[in-house]
Amino acid sequence: MKLYKNFNVSGNHKKSIILIGNFDGIHKGHQKLFKLANNYKKKFKLNVGVVTFEPMPKMYFNKKIKNFRLSNINQKNKMLKSLGVDFIVTKKFDKNFSKVKSDFFIKEVLSKKLEAKYIFVSNNFRFGNKREGSVKQLIKNEKIYDYKIVKPQPLILGKKVISSTYIRFLLEEGNLKKANKALTRNWAIEGIVQKGRQQGKKIGFPTCNIDIKDYVIAMPGVYAVSVKQKNSKKSLKAIANLGYRPTFNQKKILLEVHIFNFSGNLYNKYLSVEFIKFIRKEKKFNNINQLRKQIQSDLKIAKKN
Repeated sequence: MKLYKNFNVSGNHKKSIILIGNFDGIHKGHQKLFKLANNYKKKFKLNVGVVTFEPMPKMYFNKKIKNFRLSNINQKNKMLKSLGVDFIVTKKFDKNFSKVKSDFFIKEVLSKKLEAKYIFVSNNFRFGNKREGSVKQLIKNEKIYDYKIVKPQPLILGKKVISSTYIRFLLEEGNLKKANKALTRNWAIEGIVQKGRQQGKKIGFPTCNIDIKDYVIAMPGVYAVSVKQKNSKKSLKAIANLGYRPTFNQKKILLEVHIFNFSGNLYNKYLSVEFIKFIRKEKKFNNINQLRKQIQSDLKIAKKN
């Protein structure tokens, strides 16, 4: 799979099937979309390409949105590759690009640069300066620029449209089981282990501290998790606390992971933490002994998962 940072794709990636969107989380709805794209790929003998943006436009326009993403760019690219994507264009979303007119995007990017043959977009897709461009405009230009618009129907399960927004809501509500079902895998946070205040070690439960960056904040609390090091297939059972550590008056959200029966130094290592089961909400304890007793109880539950 080829990665591009601009629209200057190589000759063999021109005249392809293009899917445009954030594809945050690559959930069940996205997977249905890529299955359809792969059917087109076989039928018309074309490559499949994705056009996506960094940062996500919503986060670019609203600087107050700090924790929003279901997946980072590394996870997204890995999942797209597994879904049969041949190339990804990750365009930097900045002030200049936000001012590009919709007709310019159609003519100069979709037609001249990419020479797109089939363009997959959602019904509510907007693009161009001040979101002026619409699916209606794309359809209107089909014959002029020799492409065809494909508008797949959203995936509905249990009367709910499966979307990134819905999965964020489920995670924030602590409904990890439903969120994982909609993702078709365990939701995971990836990050580098940082040196913390050693408080876990002091009370007998050493932890790996991971800054969650711009990931969505799931319900603060305790989770049964599994941990993988970068480029390793081995999963390690663990327990995690995602939260503000009220007992220690912590102000910043932090992911702390205690790996069972593990000895070794993981500082500065890149870890993937998969969330398997929500155990309980975060709470403040009166003293360290109360906290230690609760952790021992949480450990018993986590070890069963």
